[in-house]
Amino acid sequence: MLHAALHAAGSTVAVAKSLTGGLLALVLTEAPGASEVFVGSMTAYTDGVTHGVLGVERALERRGAVDAKAARQMASGVRRLMGSTYALSTTGVAGPGEQDSQPVGTVFIALADASGTRCISPNPDGDRRAIQEECAAEALRLLQTRLHPSP
Repeated sequence: MLHAALHAAGSTVAVAKSLTGGLLALVLTEAPGASEVFVGSMTAYTDGVTHGVLGVERALERRGAVDAKAARQMASGVRRLMGSTYALSTTGVAGPGEQDSQPVGTVFIALADASGTRCISPNPDGDRRAIQEECAAEALRLLQTRLHPSP
């Protein structure tokens, strides 16, 4: 359904992720015809890559990548880099331990498009894989909601 909605609108999507590794890209590319709407992804696991490639402010490197502003900048950066209509980003702590003084389950997911960025912060729990899977699902729901807003 998501791919059909993107295709019908003539839209494309790209992703930047640290939290989900390649999972979000995998989920987006599993559907037949994904190449018509999915343009690419960037897995950024270091602050240097998030700054140098995605354009995340250096000031955020001191706070860490587990941050709503970082998520928004990652989404905007990958949208610009890939030339997509929409871009999703995920950042957070999947565990097993805390990161940047943030506890496991701290998550930020952002969506960027021509009108700006939106960021949500769900509170998934479970083990590392469960947190990653829930965040990928939340990212897709965020895009689906943008494509088909409720009245």
